[in-house]
Amino acid sequence: MSIKVLIVDDSAVVRQVLSQVFDKASGIEVMDVANDPYMAMDKMKLHWPDVIVLDVEMPRMDGITFLKQLMATRPTPVVICSSLTQKGTDISMQALAAGAVEVIAKPAAGVKGFLEESANQLVMAVRGAAAARMSRMRVMPSASGAAPGAGSSSAAALETRPKLSADAILSAPTGSNVFATTERIVAIGTSTGGTQALEAILTELPRTCPGLAIVQHMPEKFTRSFADRLNSLSQIEVKEASNGDRILPGRALIAPGGKHMMVKRSGAYYQVEVVDGPLVSRHKPSVDVLFRSAAKFAGRNALGVIMTGMGDDGAKGLKEMHDCGAKTIAQDEESCVVFGMPKEAIKLGAADEVMSLDMIAKAICRQG
Repeated sequence: MSIKVLIVDDSAVVRQVLSQVFDKASGIEVMDVANDPYMAMDKMKLHWPDVIVLDVEMPRMDGITFLKQLMATRPTPVVICSSLTQKGTDISMQALAAGAVEVIAKPAAGVKGFLEESANQLVMAVRGAAAARMSRMRVMPSASGAAPGAGSSSAAALETRPKLSADAILSAPTGSNVFATTERIVAIGTSTGGTQALEAILTELPRTCPGLAIVQHMPEKFTRSFADRLNSLSQIEVKEASNGDRILPGRALIAPGGKHMMVKRSGAYYQVEVVDGPLVSRHKPSVDVLFRSAAKFAGRNALGVIMTGMGDDGAKGLKEMHDCGAKTIAQDEESCVVFGMPKEAIKLGAADEVMSLDMIAKAICRQG
């Protein structure tokens, strides 16, 4: 069965290019297009889509209002395709909090060329959205406001390119050779559904929790908005990571979109190194890179947590953490929006424990 897609965008060029991209993809069918939510609702009375690709700034009704109506009446996987303007990014963050599954950042100019170059990224986003279990999406009551920020998208995750491992950034750990210390850290990796899952966890953590390093698959600079938003809602400090930031108790560092983030040991404390480089497991930032670095430099002093997301990024890295003596957790299928990344980690024997989202915050606190 093909994934039926409805495209809702006020730009005729965007509708045309997206239609061409999806029509060429195996297993995806453009059911219809609409230039605003009112037209979309008329079309949905006849046929309901599997996935909606939605702009956020449109006449008559904006995308966020339409999304909220959808989530309140018939939750449907939505991929936000937003411009890179300040306002567009802010609304996109609100949309993620309100239940959107994925976000694709499009530039304010040169949209046609960007969408054509990003064809595989768009196709993967739609496939990931179609796999989402909307009953597991958590629509946050704080979705009405988002912190300021600006976004842009990195290069598309091209399926035709070789799928690189963490070897492209960092050599593999040689074994459990890290001595146990009193300094504990937590490494978390997530993707589709992760924005809501991370909000659920971080807002439950006290200031005494161990320091966290987090990779959430998200476009460049959207991570700053995301971090700022979580910082405004949480007791702990949440920030987009900068190179050299220390991993401290009561602080969560989120890898910036378009960069890899690694844990490094510096004397008596841990810090992060933010670097450029190729896509790893077809992502940048990559969970595999973060987890490998935690295995290599923190070992048994770390806790690794892999959560909801499509694909297998992080599965091998979590196994490396496990083999180096770290405690490891995979989110259970019941609470995942997409049981992809945790499933692959469990298959590898990488997870010491499999637990629901509601239990992960408590497990993190025990790590301290």
